[in-house]
Amino acid sequence: MIMTRPSRRAGGFALPVRALLCTSTCAVLGLPLLAACTNNAPAERPGAGGAPNPRALTVQATDTECKLSATSAPSGALTFAVTNGGSKVNEFYLYGQDGLRIVGEVENIGPGITRELVLKVEPGNYISACKPGMVGDGIRAPFSVSDSGEQGSSGNDVELVEQANQNYQKYVEDQTEQLVSMTAKFVAAYKAGKDDEARALYPVARTHWERIETVAESFGDLDPKLDLREADLEPGQKWTGWHRLEKDLWPARAKNYQQLSTAQRASYADNLMKNTKVLQGRVDDLEFSADEIANGSRGLLDEVATGKVTGEEEYWSRTDLWDFQANIDGAVVGFEGLRPLLKQRNPDLDSSIAAKFAAVQALLDAQRVGDGFKTYDKLTKAEVKELSDAVNALSEPLSKLAAAVV
Repeated sequence: MIMTRPSRRAGGFALPVRALLCTSTCAVLGLPLLAACTNNAPAERPGAGGAPNPRALTVQATDTECKLSATSAPSGALTFAVTNGGSKVNEFYLYGQDGLRIVGEVENIGPGITRELVLKVEPGNYISACKPGMVGDGIRAPFSVSDSGEQGSSGNDVELVEQANQNYQKYVEDQTEQLVSMTAKFVAAYKAGKDDEARALYPVARTHWERIETVAESFGDLDPKLDLREADLEPGQKWTGWHRLEKDLWPARAKNYQQLSTAQRASYADNLMKNTKVLQGRVDDLEFSADEIANGSRGLLDEVATGKVTGEEEYWSRTDLWDFQANIDGAVVGFEGLRPLLKQRNPDLDSSIAAKFAAVQALLDAQRVGDGFKTYDKLTKAEVKELSDAVNALSEPLSKLAAAVV
């Protein structure tokens, strides 16, 4: 996807390529306590006769350059080891040939840091890109993948993956339908000036977005239109979507804020509704593979770590815990769908992930108030740290899920 803001996303479903994010050196994300990163990339293996592995590529990223060790590779599991030799935080992307669809990304690469992106890539033409400062279109170049003729999974694995695919596809379609329905209710209340009703509906409607957020982000043009935060705006960029309406409903933290007129409210609300329906139409055409589902689960957990735990996502409303829970919901659904396959391949990893999901959920349950949660400003620093530590503890085994089911 084309990100017209500093990217804070990880994971996502992008066909036909499947991505697994790994880190070889940890970069601090957000709060100092959000620094638990792991290296879960498969060990690099030499090619035939001890020759360099053509699927193991290096990327030297600086503030002005993006140099890949090769501009082509055979299809299969590719590893991009991205080293930031510049002074700005950087990102690395692999786009589809259209330059819009993200097929894999690795973010938050601090100066002097190396992070790895592992992708299972099909033959075709792609575009590589580094984004110094995490803004703009980045430094781009063509990248091609030839057909290696590798064979797929065993018959039993195929059946398990197909079942997981069908179940997850139904889940995504159901959540999208509910998102459209709840967004319509929210928009109607907002346009009618029923602010109390709109404020009550806001976190409930967004729950359905957050549960499938990494899926929605695979459509790069829709994500900034629907979910762009004010802090991520670039000069001259128009701000639309959920958070534009959020600020209008909760303006207390804004200095000298003038609320939108009735006509402006209608325009922004109609735009949100239109793009939500576009999302629904695109979701209907999606299919998923095992590693796409696994990476989506990991991506949703990254959403928690980089936006929800830090309190940055819902800056105006402070409804971050609703989003936190929704991201966990979506991650659990993806994980549960893959458990029959994971239990066959790595039962210890299965047990570890399940236990750590339960630990995070217990902490969230402790913050419930009625059908919702405390607003984020009501949490103590100790409670925030406890949540962050639990997310980091879950991140380590969950980061191994995609590699285990590929």
